[in-house]
Amino acid sequence: MTNDRLAELLDRQDILDCLIRFSRGMDRFDRELFLSAFHSDAVIAAGPFVGGPVELYDWAASLHEQGQSATHHNLLNHSCEIDGNVAHTETYYLFVGRNRDDTNWMAGGRYIDRLERRDGPWKIALRTNAIEWSGMVPTMPIPFADVPGIHINGTPSRDRKDPSYQRPLANQRPLHMPGR
Repeated sequence: MTNDRLAELLDRQDILDCLIRFSRGMDRFDRELFLSAFHSDAVIAAGPFVGGPVELYDWAASLHEQGQSATHHNLLNHSCEIDGNVAHTETYYLFVGRNRDDTNWMAGGRYIDRLERRDGPWKIALRTNAIEWSGMVPTMPIPFADVPGIHINGTPSRDRKDPSYQRPLANQRPLHMPGR
């Protein structure tokens, strides 16, 4: 019984890692990472789009590049039912985009996925995006943008120059405790 539970937990983690590859791949414009979350014959229904993963990446990246300077696809509550090599998941999400006109757009909903394990890794075979709300958020200045040297450790970017890809991660900023 313990080995079965351990195997299920490892599958659940692999499935969650797959969903995270989708989100990170989209936010960092990392095409390879994004596509690694899907089987090549996957079908995705997202807003007006219905098609495959390559076409989805091209469509979504173009929209985000044209409209936003930053995006965050945050994954929240996650349920997962595994039956052999097929899993059904429901993952709540919160999307936030910093628009090029300095407005902020938020949307929330759920990714409803069927994942399949084919010859190894779990990947999305079918996705539907249940968008449940959206709205604009008042714009405020980005905190600490005026701190000298704030980006010495790397400037946030939508590509592999982003500090999250730095290996090994290292701090280049001098120690500083405000108010001391």
